[in-house]
Amino acid sequence: MTTLDRRLNAFRSDLADIRLKGQVEAEHLVEGKAAEVIVPVADLRGRPAAEAGLDTQALLGDMVRVFEERDGWAWVQAGRDFYVGYMRADSLGPAGPPATHVVRAPRTFLYPGPDMKLQRAGALSLGSRVAVTGEAETRGTRYLLLPDGRALVAAHLLPTDEHAADYVTVAETLLHTPYLWGGASAFGIDCSGLVQLSLGMAGRTVLRDSDMQARALGAPLTPAPDLSDLKRGDLVFWKGHVGIMTGADAMIHANGYTMSVAVERLSDAVRRIRPFHGEPTGFRRP
Repeated sequence: MTTLDRRLNAFRSDLADIRLKGQVEAEHLVEGKAAEVIVPVADLRGRPAAEAGLDTQALLGDMVRVFEERDGWAWVQAGRDFYVGYMRADSLGPAGPPATHVVRAPRTFLYPGPDMKLQRAGALSLGSRVAVTGEAETRGTRYLLLPDGRALVAAHLLPTDEHAADYVTVAETLLHTPYLWGGASAFGIDCSGLVQLSLGMAGRTVLRDSDMQARALGAPLTPAPDLSDLKRGDLVFWKGHVGIMTGADAMIHANGYTMSVAVERLSDAVRRIRPFHGEPTGFRRP
């Protein structure tokens, strides 16, 4: 029996990624085709049904590999973190020109043209990727233009080859963002999504779920440090949860207690979480 993680490898009894040939058994092996997320946020679910639980999300400009389309759903693997699941087929389109910029603001509006007084044409999350083909200035505000003529405020974008210097500062810009199980955007996010999105803006590729991050992200701090020895940027893990240290005894995390991204004293969080999930299970330094 295979030991491959189904969250990170596309295989079912009837269909599998051809790159897994020899590792899994399936009736058909397919190569998959490249596609691009064309909506601001695309939900990825464990089965092709609107009522299925949310596993994670992809953002505008993210690339995916499509293995099957049926009844309005696409079975895909995300290019950013390799997560496998089902996404609405109408949230995908052909791969467009390579992204040149990424959204650096927590949230920003799309406009039908370079003027903030125009009726907004949508909103994008931190981490969304776009291809810029031009620029314009209106009343002293500079805009960058997309191939279809829509515009974004230039100050809210960063070239894709530039990265944030401090990922914790990125996480701090998401304070008060609503908690969303499976959320991975600035419109709603969970604990491991906050780690992934913030580190992604600093140029790091990070796996999606907290158990994956607890096994592979950065270097483990062993033996387990005294809580007072943790530094800004260190990660604290519990079973099913992760927080980011912002200082000697302060942690930022997306959590179901406040139902938001919040800063909490680590010592308070340890006491509060202990009756439900025990002590922290590990510490890592990205």
